[in-house]
Amino acid sequence: MPFTTILAALLTPATLCFPVAPPTAVTRPPAVPLVAQDPYMSVWSMSDRLTDDWPRHWTNVPMGMSGMVRIDGKTFRWCGPQPASIPAMEQKSLRVDATTTTYLFESGGVQLTIAFVSDVAPDDMIAASRSACNVVATSAATDGKSHEVSVYLDVSGEWVVFSPDQVISWTRLRTASGDAVSMGTISQSVLARDGDWTRIDWGRLYLSAFSNGTAQSEVAVASHDRSRDEFIHTGKLVATDDLRTPRPANDNWPVMAGRVDLATPDAKAIFTLALDDNRSIELFQRPLPPLWAYKGAGAAELLDSCRDTTGLLARTTAFSKGLRSSAEHIGPVFADLTSLAYRQVMAGNKIVADWDGSPVMFPKEITSNGCISTVDVIYPACPFFLYHNPEMLKAQLRPIMQYAASPRWKFPFAPHDLGTYPKANGQIYGGREAGEENQMPVEESGNMLIMLGALARVEKNADFSRPYLPILERWATYLAVHGLDPENQLCTDDFAGHLARNANLSAKTTVALGAYAQLLKAAGDEAGSEKWMRTAREFADKWQTLAKGENATVLVFGIKETWSQKYNLIWDRVLGLHLFPQSVFDAESALYKSKMQQYGLPLDSRKTYSKLDWTTWSACLTGRKSDFNDIMGPVYTWVNNGPTRVPLTDWYETTDGRTMGMHTRTVIGGIWMPLLMDKMGVGLK
Repeated sequence: MPFTTILAALLTPATLCFPVAPPTAVTRPPAVPLVAQDPYMSVWSMSDRLTDDWPRHWTNVPMGMSGMVRIDGKTFRWCGPQPASIPAMEQKSLRVDATTTTYLFESGGVQLTIAFVSDVAPDDMIAASRSACNVVATSAATDGKSHEVSVYLDVSGEWVVFSPDQVISWTRLRTASGDAVSMGTISQSVLARDGDWTRIDWGRLYLSAFSNGTAQSEVAVASHDRSRDEFIHTGKLVATDDLRTPRPANDNWPVMAGRVDLATPDAKAIFTLALDDNRSIELFQRPLPPLWAYKGAGAAELLDSCRDTTGLLARTTAFSKGLRSSAEHIGPVFADLTSLAYRQVMAGNKIVADWDGSPVMFPKEITSNGCISTVDVIYPACPFFLYHNPEMLKAQLRPIMQYAASPRWKFPFAPHDLGTYPKANGQIYGGREAGEENQMPVEESGNMLIMLGALARVEKNADFSRPYLPILERWATYLAVHGLDPENQLCTDDFAGHLARNANLSAKTTVALGAYAQLLKAAGDEAGSEKWMRTAREFADKWQTLAKGENATVLVFGIKETWSQKYNLIWDRVLGLHLFPQSVFDAESALYKSKMQQYGLPLDSRKTYSKLDWTTWSACLTGRKSDFNDIMGPVYTWVNNGPTRVPLTDWYETTDGRTMGMHTRTVIGGIWMPLLMDKMGVGLK
């Protein structure tokens, strides 16, 4: 390719846009987490009001959920667009916290609060492994009068199928704490379906309904119109379950419904939605159960575990408040952003039990290619796990290290992935296990060394990495040979294509070798640590010469007109490596501010699209809160105003805010970088 063609592709004229003042809060999330537990149990509201549209799976397929309330004999809707003849309650407010989404409605002299509560605090991996969510309803009079209030919720067969013509059945289950109804496909092809834009069609979904007091509650299964009409006209559920089972999910749409009376002012109506998928992940041909089921627990135990609503609400509320408090010192909008992103990160993962009961955690590469345990997806998300619970990061890295240590992985660099979700049976990206074509050798080797070094730094020991030190030495050696001035290859931003002499990839190599040196010191290898730290310092000096551009550093060595975000450099500050002078970070930040578009900082000089995770890292480079706020301000505006109604995207166009296709991914755990810096004692000032 002629040099002029390459240069034209690398340079895109950018008109500087001076964005409006950033918002002071996230007031209109692009999508609202409702039942966000794992990649299959992931249901969102993608509209301004909960009654405007059906909730949707992240694949954008409707997940039928109808919520109604009967107040003194008159029925109102609080969720879903149907029955259209029933008036919608006035939605007064919406609040999204880390573990809870709370809507406030008013009609008929009653204020109705609906809270979607997920027990996914990071310190309890067993609880977080449950695909279960409680929908909690409470009411209060707004007119000083007493009212008869009954709350209704139903979910359709869409929740348990990939295609609506799949045949489903339903039944009842009696547990120690009450009745539940369940639905699932007849085929039950466990772990048979894999890929990106998929939904689960095995396991069974359960619905139970109960009160914290003595109020009446009931559950039933009927066609959608019969179930809803019965509640509208009588305030009750159908007397007997629909007997026409099994049948296709779209055959008059059977729904599981629950009803609870709010008999006293302090009463709570609690609906539990829980998915027992039986087997969740296949690891090297071994089907693995969710962690909560490792010791033989079944659906009854799953449902009963959700009954301690007092403890659950106290636990989730305390965690959400703690996260918000920690994030607010960086800024109130940043706190809103972390609260919005928290369940998205957790719901992109599945926590299962290995053969010995140890937890292993598998992220899905959602809306990009469906890979499982992608290293360059775990890498941007790792600040989230290093900050909240390093055990979760270890649970993600453990199967990757086992794979890299096996005879199957013959390369001197780190693997890219473990397969296609939910089957972690070996790499499927690029050259797979057969060759080096379209691999990410520098990218993934650098990512692994940085994450393992950061893990050792956080835990103040190298115990996790110790069994794998010979493999890490091989990866470090590969980087020493190939990483300073990389050949034409892919990096994590593979949507931009191959690139030779990638300055950001070289920066990753440099900080990765520094991180590896620190890890060796923690492992007691002083000589190895000194050797690799010398190499890292030599690379840092050479890099500053190779990457020197007109004002800061370049995208491509040797082409001074190019520029790019140097997000990988943030690990120099986080890990205290001191490989680069402050002047490098200051120059980068000054350059970034001159390149801002309406909705943020472009990734590099080739295009005007950006990455949310990398922008957050780049905003942290100088260590100054003022620089962070300047760079993140337009991002906050985009979160409120972006035109694409999907869960948070990490790849979007900075000129008009539209998503470039990827969303709902775990990589937005990267926005936890300033919180990780706080934890490491190098927070923004």
